Amino acid sequence: MPVSALQAARPAAASSEVSSGDDAYARIRRDVLSCRLAPGAFVTEPELMQAYDIRKTSCRIALVRLAQEGFVRSKPRKGYQISPITLRDVEEVFTLRVQVEPLAARLAAGRVDVEQLRRLEAACRVQHPVLQLSDQIDAFMDANKAFHLAIAAACGNDRLYKLLSQLMDEMSRLVALGFGVQRTKPEIKHDHNAMIDALAEGDGKRAETIARRHIETFQVMTLEKLYASLTQTGAIIPVPAALNGSAR
Repeated sequence: MPVSALQAARPAAASSEVSSGDDAYARIRRDVLSCRLAPGAFVTEPELMQAYDIRKTSCRIALVRLAQEGFVRSKPRKGYQISPITLRDVEEVFTLRVQVEPLAARLAAGRVDVEQLRRLEAACRVQHPVLQLSDQIDAFMDANKAFHLAIAAACGNDRLYKLLSQLMDEMSRLVALGFGVQRTKPEIKHDHNAMIDALAEGDGKRAETIARRHIETFQVMTLEKLYASLTQTGAIIPVPAALNGSAR
C-alpha cells in the first residue's frame, strides 16, 4: 500500500476507535445510571470487554470518560468500582435541584414550547406492561428527564442546563436504586400539567413555586424508597453479583 494510502488509513482507524469508544461509553453509562451495574460493584476491563463485546481501547475510552464524570473509580489491583450511592449524595442532589430547577422554570415562563412539553409529559405516563420493571423505570426516567431539560433549555442559560442535566443523570441512579429494590415504579401526580399551564401563561412565579413543590414531593418519595432499601438490604446498596447481569 502506498505511503499516502497508509497515512489516509490511520485517521480513519483512529476515528473508528473513537466511535467504538463512544458507543461503549454510552452503553456502559446507561447500565451505571440504571444500576444494572450496581453502585459499589467492582468490575475489571476483561469483564467489561466480554460483557459488552468491546475491545480494550474502546473499554478504556469509556472508563476514562466515566471516571471524569464521577461514575466509576479506578482501584489499583482491583479494577474499577462503580461509584457507591450514599444518603449524602441524595441530599446534595436534591439540595441543588430545589435551587436550580425552580429558577429554570421561572426563566422559561412564556418562552418554552408548550406543545413539546405536553408530548413529553404524556410520555412520562405511558404504561409499558411488557417491559421488565427496570426497563419501565428507565423509560419513565428518560421521559421525565426530557421534560425537565426542555424547560431548562428554554430558559436560555447554558450553564444552568448543563448542571441540571448532570443532576438528572444522578437522579436516575437514585430512582433506579430506591424504586428498583422496592419493586415499584415512580408515580407523578399533576405537577407537570400545572407547571405547563403556568409556563404557557408566562407566570414565572407560579411555575417556580410548582417546580419547587414537585421536587420536594419527589424527594420525600425517593428518600422513603431508599430508606426502605437500606432496611431491606442492610446497606444503602444491594450486594451485587459481578456485573449484575449487565445487558449488551
